Amino acid sequence: MAADGTDGAKDFAAEINAASTTGWLRAMGIVVTRATTDEVRCELTVAEQHLQGYGIVHGGVHCGVIETIASVGAHLVAMSRGQRAVGLENHTSFIRAVRVGAKLEGIARPVTRGRSSQVWEAEIREGAQLVARGSVRLLCIAAEQLTDGK
Repeated sequence: MAADGTDGAKDFAAEINAASTTGWLRAMGIVVTRATTDEVRCELTVAEQHLQGYGIVHGGVHCGVIETIASVGAHLVAMSRGQRAVGLENHTSFIRAVRVGAKLEGIARPVTRGRSSQVWEAEIREGAQLVARGSVRLLCIAAEQLTDGK
């Protein structure tokens, strides 16, 4: 840990937010507040697009947030090795229901950052209250194995 209380790793949050002009992060109103190889954080305020029929956040939103922040962290680790990380499993538990207006924070940290796979754990909180918790297992593959479809 550095003297300023950080892990000393480069923070890519600004670059990720700048690149997220379309897609899921933008549609969900998610802002990445920290993105390093040791921790990824995001924030969102619950709005109508996050709800299911009973007026609470849809479980898929929690799964998506956990998948996203774990994937961002795994990508940062993998890219330094010329690899890409792709999700294999997402196990998310829903702990507490939340409604419109709730301010949520997602936090992901690595469990293992191996050469062929990574596991990241994540949680979503509303203040001190745990809302959802999950883990994501990702496969690390050579960058050239993925194509951009062009």
